Amino acid sequence: MNNASQNILLEMTQLVQVLVFIAGCYFFSISVMGWRKPRTKSEECPPCKRFALVIAAHNEELVIGHVIDSLMNQNYPRELYDIIVVADNCTDSTASVASRHGALVHKRFDPHKTGKGNALEWMFSKIYEQNDRYDVVSIFDADNLVSANYLYEMNRQLCKGYKVVQGYIDSKNPFDSWITCSYSIAFWLTNRTYQLPRFNLRLSCVLCGTGFCVDISVLKEIGWGATCLTEDLEFTMKLSLNGIKVAWAHDAIVYDEKPLTLKQSWRQRIRWMQGHADCAFRYLVPLFRKAFKERNLAVFDCAVYLFQPIRFIFIGIISIMLRIQSFYPEIPFFTVQHILPELVWHIFVLLQFIYGPLVVLSENKFDLRMLLGFIVYPFYCLTWIPITIQGIFSKDNKVWSHTAHTRKIRIEDLEKPRSPQSPAHRPEASRYQ
Repeated sequence: MNNASQNILLEMTQLVQVLVFIAGCYFFSISVMGWRKPRTKSEECPPCKRFALVIAAHNEELVIGHVIDSLMNQNYPRELYDIIVVADNCTDSTASVASRHGALVHKRFDPHKTGKGNALEWMFSKIYEQNDRYDVVSIFDADNLVSANYLYEMNRQLCKGYKVVQGYIDSKNPFDSWITCSYSIAFWLTNRTYQLPRFNLRLSCVLCGTGFCVDISVLKEIGWGATCLTEDLEFTMKLSLNGIKVAWAHDAIVYDEKPLTLKQSWRQRIRWMQGHADCAFRYLVPLFRKAFKERNLAVFDCAVYLFQPIRFIFIGIISIMLRIQSFYPEIPFFTVQHILPELVWHIFVLLQFIYGPLVVLSENKFDLRMLLGFIVYPFYCLTWIPITIQGIFSKDNKVWSHTAHTRKIRIEDLEKPRSPQSPAHRPEASRYQ
């Protein structure tokens, strides 16, 4: 390899690693604010918001009844919310099961406009026609289970003036397989190191596809219009462009079912990344333009989040470079290790191993089985690299990939039943009081 080629290679690897290092420092510095837990004891708000709880379901007869039952048992006045199920292109008994459990069922048949985003768009148009019957729409997936305090906590945040609020996404099957354990770790880390810090810093959180609330006035003002494969991310970016931040409700808990196998997980995450890449190509430039023009850090942060797929690819490139250099030291790959003091580098490496477990421990999620989870979790993270590449190159594929659900889990299996006299059962109870 001649000197010119060596210089080009060194400069390219230097650029990649510096960009990844800067991005890592940016996300880590923000994540530190997640160690400050919300204190809500003195922020009570009597139930007043009227909710339309919407569940878009496609062939979910096995699980739809459980999410409806958990919503029926909310510590919130029953007359202030309705449970609405959109039976979207169903060929099973989803509609009849949902009706039997007490939900208002709307059947939708449109083979040309499939997917959750289109089903929600269809349902919202019907809600608009009901003469201001509801103040807020809350979205759930059919495989969810909802904590009893969900509506009370959402009402609390909405009464403060927030128009869009995301709840805490937990896992209802964290130890079914190494994949579900990895998923669970990822969501717990996201809740505490991404969502909560941004709320504390008055930036914007990101919608997670389920367990969130939107004020009807916002939907009427800017429209839903989120019909890509990741409708939640698309609507988040649409909100950001319209100057609306997503708030956070740390005690409004929704349990989500995670895929059991790598194959199921791969298919689901490919869909996520296709939608993410699609949103990035459409929203990245407008977001950066708005952020710099208005000097808006919240909008800039949303744009940086859209840049994540490129960061994953860069991390993969760095991993390959370091592996090659370990066998061929003469190859002039640049690494940030060379410009950092030795002590700083060792601290940086140590944090990679202990930060995640410390976060999970602080969330009261620690379990001995979690030790095994953190051993396999790096492999789960590495699988994001080929998934990201595949997702970017297939971003124009709009075919919705449905994830089959097989686990019959009830809310009683996750949260111990409490007597009405128990302080923890009352709406004003909080995990952090």
